[in-house]
Amino acid sequence: MLRWALIFLVVALVAAVLGFGGIAGASASIAKILFFVFLVLFVVSLVMNMVRGRAP
Repeated sequence: MLRWALIFLVVALVAAVLGFGGIAGASASIAKILFFVFLVLFVVSLVMNMVRGRAP
């Protein structure tokens, strides 16, 4: 998921440099959404790992 966010970020930066404002804005918003989804899933994973703990 983080890989896709970085890919869309790079696409947005390249599109912005080349002057494609609409594509750059859309790619940046997709990258932002994917990053926050990744962040939420990461936090949920950490919490679940702490709650479950290790079996003796």
